[in-house]
Amino acid sequence: MNRFYVTTPIYYVNDVPHIGHCFTTIVADTLARYHRLAGDETFFLTGTDEHGEKIAEAAALRDTTPQAVADEYSQRFRATWEALGFSFDRFIRTTDPDHVRNVQAVLTRVHEAGDIDFREYEGLYCVGCERFLTDRDLVDGRCADHERAPEPRREGNYFFRLTRYREWLAEYIRAHPDFIRPERYRNEALAMLREDSGLEDFSISRPKSRVTWGIELPFDPDHVCYVWFDALINYLTGIGYPDAPDFDALWGATQHVIAKDILKQHALFWPAMLRSMGLPPFRHLNVHGYWSVDGRKISKSLGNAVDPLLMRERYGFDAFRYFLLREMVFGVDANFTEEALVTRANADLANNLGNLLNRTLNMTERFAGGAVPSAVAVGAPEAEVEAGARRAATAVHGAVAEFKFHDALAAIVAFASDVNRYLDARAPWKQAKREGGTAAVHTTLYTAAESLRWIALLLAPFLPEAAPRILAQLGLAASVAPGSLPREDARWGALAAGAPIARGAPLFPRIERADPR
Repeated sequence: MNRFYVTTPIYYVNDVPHIGHCFTTIVADTLARYHRLAGDETFFLTGTDEHGEKIAEAAALRDTTPQAVADEYSQRFRATWEALGFSFDRFIRTTDPDHVRNVQAVLTRVHEAGDIDFREYEGLYCVGCERFLTDRDLVDGRCADHERAPEPRREGNYFFRLTRYREWLAEYIRAHPDFIRPERYRNEALAMLREDSGLEDFSISRPKSRVTWGIELPFDPDHVCYVWFDALINYLTGIGYPDAPDFDALWGATQHVIAKDILKQHALFWPAMLRSMGLPPFRHLNVHGYWSVDGRKISKSLGNAVDPLLMRERYGFDAFRYFLLREMVFGVDANFTEEALVTRANADLANNLGNLLNRTLNMTERFAGGAVPSAVAVGAPEAEVEAGARRAATAVHGAVAEFKFHDALAAIVAFASDVNRYLDARAPWKQAKREGGTAAVHTTLYTAAESLRWIALLLAPFLPEAAPRILAQLGLAASVAPGSLPREDARWGALAAGAPIARGAPLFPRIERADPR
């Protein structure tokens, strides 16, 4: 059996879930659903990152404990992901006891390998980044990410000897061209590894005299672990490192999904840490771009961080999910507006796919007694529809393998358009008026219904709420079984004649832009 392991970053508990977090999780969820339906043994990990100075600061301002702050925000993430129906197998927290044990075990192993040493360090420190910055990180003397001036600090910290792995890592990335994808981020990682890039060893500890909220170093109880060294290890803890019986098989199938702002930590820090531990690198690092909202960067000060629960309430989560996967070319920045969401959902879902389903069901009720008819007069037009279904399946599988979700959805919608044109050309309402036209009508309606079955199965990983409803309206079980994703060689005609259809409210009603008041 093939295995598939997909992860999101663990989200830092100083914010509430917004469109950026949601998109990454939608991608991972889509992949997990796809591989489960393809029959692969699949594990999907997400969770929250809970240690560090920012959490301690937030707790002090609120006169509470860091644990209470972490608990509150972690629960908000988990509750939101559950409300949105994400199919994760584990929601991990860096305060989980097994993760704390693993971090300390890894620290011990890397320290014993000679890759951690203690140094006095002086530089400019950004609390928002929780790290020392270099001149490359500053814009007009301020942190480029947090727009605040860093503060000068001098302290003793433990450092991971990242530069020891520079040559090995550059060679590995060159030898495995798809290790980091899309290619632009592979090239960016290689640029970070150049001799003139300013790459330095990175600090992995903070003194307890300044920060107490963290995992204690096993070889020095006066220091706690830096959040990034701590956080990356969650990908191991989540699948039972070090002794789960299927750990090696799952680790060999690892797909990390991240946004581009944390490329350095995942493309450089993490492979070097794994090398030091004696573990092989993950299989792929998949990097997507940023979402802006109404053409502006998401920021707390602007108050434009789109709430996914609000989008579900206004438009339905499948419509929101569809828009994000269809609109963003993976790896490239994209812009979100509610107007664009409404336009896309109405064009692709309501006017195309929803229209195909509604007219097929209506005509089946009218001309076939409300049950799926038999195809008894199959000819060249039906053969072309079948060929189109197979082409769509091939396109979907190829696009998902390359993280081209927009192309996969475009192929499904294009096939729905083809079937709508087939119905227009065959015109069952005219066929029914001809003497002996029943066989032609039934064949046309069966072909449309079988096409909808293929569409529902191909759509299931992307729109997990809508796809089962399509199947149910066709008289099938409202679920998609593992191994049921159709491929180009799948059986055409598996929809059994005689099944009673189940008309209901329109699956994708036309929507209007919600009043934001």
